Amino acid sequence: ILATQMDALQKYSGSSENAKTPKLNKLGGQEWNKTKSRVKGAVKNIAKELVELYAVRQEKEGYVCGPDTVWQKEFEEMFPYEETEDQLAAIEDTKRDMESTRIMDRLVCGDVGYGKTEVALRAAFKAVQESRQVVYLVPTTILAQQHYNTFVQRMKEFPVKVDLLCRFRTSAQQKKTIEGIKKGQVDIVIGTHRVLSKDVEFKNLGLLIIDEEQRFGVTHKEKIKQMKKDVDVLTLTATPIPRTLHMSLIGIRDMSVLEEPPMDRVPIQTYVMEYDEETVREAIRRELRRGGQVYYVYNRVNDIAEVALRISRLVPEARVDFAHGQMSQRELEQVMYDFINGDVDVLVSTTIIETGLDISNVNTMIIHDSDRYGLSQLYQLRGRVGRSNRTAYAFLMYTKNKMLQETAEKRLSAMREYSDLGSGFKIAMKDLELRGAGNLLGAQQHGHMNAVGYDLYCKMLSEAVKEAKGIRTMDDFETNIDAFIPDSYISNEFQKLDIYKRIAGIESQQEYDDMLEELIDRFGEPTKAVLNLLAIARLKALAHQGYVTEIKQLGKDVRITLYEKAKLDPAGIPAIMAQYRRGLQFKADHEPKFILTPQGRLIEELMKFAGELAKLAEPLE
Repeated sequence: ILATQMDALQKYSGSSENAKTPKLNKLGGQEWNKTKSRVKGAVKNIAKELVELYAVRQEKEGYVCGPDTVWQKEFEEMFPYEETEDQLAAIEDTKRDMESTRIMDRLVCGDVGYGKTEVALRAAFKAVQESRQVVYLVPTTILAQQHYNTFVQRMKEFPVKVDLLCRFRTSAQQKKTIEGIKKGQVDIVIGTHRVLSKDVEFKNLGLLIIDEEQRFGVTHKEKIKQMKKDVDVLTLTATPIPRTLHMSLIGIRDMSVLEEPPMDRVPIQTYVMEYDEETVREAIRRELRRGGQVYYVYNRVNDIAEVALRISRLVPEARVDFAHGQMSQRELEQVMYDFINGDVDVLVSTTIIETGLDISNVNTMIIHDSDRYGLSQLYQLRGRVGRSNRTAYAFLMYTKNKMLQETAEKRLSAMREYSDLGSGFKIAMKDLELRGAGNLLGAQQHGHMNAVGYDLYCKMLSEAVKEAKGIRTMDDFETNIDAFIPDSYISNEFQKLDIYKRIAGIESQQEYDDMLEELIDRFGEPTKAVLNLLAIARLKALAHQGYVTEIKQLGKDVRITLYEKAKLDPAGIPAIMAQYRRGLQFKADHEPKFILTPQGRLIEELMKFAGELAKLAEPLE
């Protein structure tokens, strides 16, 4: 491979489930091209399906909300905290989407406690003022109740009817709520998957807010998909599932990221260790001594009562209770009420506490068998503590002397590594790396991703999506020019390879200037050979834009071969050629070639020539 083709090299990332070594193909052989063609065909199908799904939303004109009213400003001023810059940007993005003709599909990715709910509140209030109904879909009953309380509290000064639809409500209450939704008497309904039932009909649904969509099953997602066709959608998440994150990264969905922590928030101290009773006892006692409470996460219902009893014996002075999703509505409500009111010190619970529960007095969490959880699930659980200015502790424990699987070990290492504030997005990216993007639409894509690796698959999918959207992209051809970096300038082979790859990727004058500045800063004044390499990288980018496939020196002349399907304006070619002695030639196969006899400095003249050609090329997006 030539030094200037280093941009063709990239790290292979496959699925963690596929333990097989990736197949190697011979350089210059046909097998790799066949593999790429096969994947490209499959990718075109998935892109078509994806884009069709989202094209329905793009083609339809959405409801256009008016600008902010006096009530909207009053409502926003009642927010008791100071917004972060990221939060304000996300709110502005959301409002801009709602005020445009395009149907909104925005992902707001931000850590637990970073103010995603406030973004949702303001969007919901804006929709209600336009006489549009809002549904806020949440994964758990506990979270539904908590959001309901928040919405009622924030909107009590305004004539907005907020209602709740979940199993905490009796059948009679649910029936009344459904009737109110149908007649348009309920402005905002907050609920679990119950709101997706067939008997729930909206009079004028305008906004769908989805909280932590990874917690909903495939069936629920299909129903959500149907609802989404002509309704504004706002998805809130701390750790987006790889598919959702990937769709945002390749431009199918819009994304706002909240990275800035609220005032006085401190990172959660995270410890990964073997299970040890003494550590559990000490962790609970230390929290109790400072007047706090503890979560003990144990995710098996059949013996959760025994575990609670064991904790009670371990720390006799602590008031211990347990909670799980199979308890009756009344029992669960009572336990949670006691815990929130401080009548329970240690709550032994399944993962029902994972999403949304916000109790600032709970600042120690112990997770039993932490190696059994997914990465985003661990992150969500840990986010239940540290929601005040007090230092919080999370103990991720696994069975003593247990040999951890490689993926479990990587997940726990990631949790230890990403304990800083605002790590949710990094965790999601790590999840994407560990698991792959998964099924963007179906399981049939899995093998194709492994065949070419995740990075190349993403690139191919991104190009296919642009093509399916009608955005013209460059055909797949290469521009070959030879060059190298002398050992006297960079002697370390790894650094040299990295610099080669980055120089080969230069596409604009700005990138050229940035690279030159970095080289001077790191390795000193570049030699003539290095400056030539930089110029050639810039030339290569310009030549590619002008449909040039090869530049080759033949004695005093230079032969420039054009791509056979080059889209150049022929009217401008004579003016360019007038500067050179030789002209445009054609072989028998009609492949156009320029034969140039440069008069001055070769690279500078070629750059000028390539730049002129690029101007004649049809604009590419």
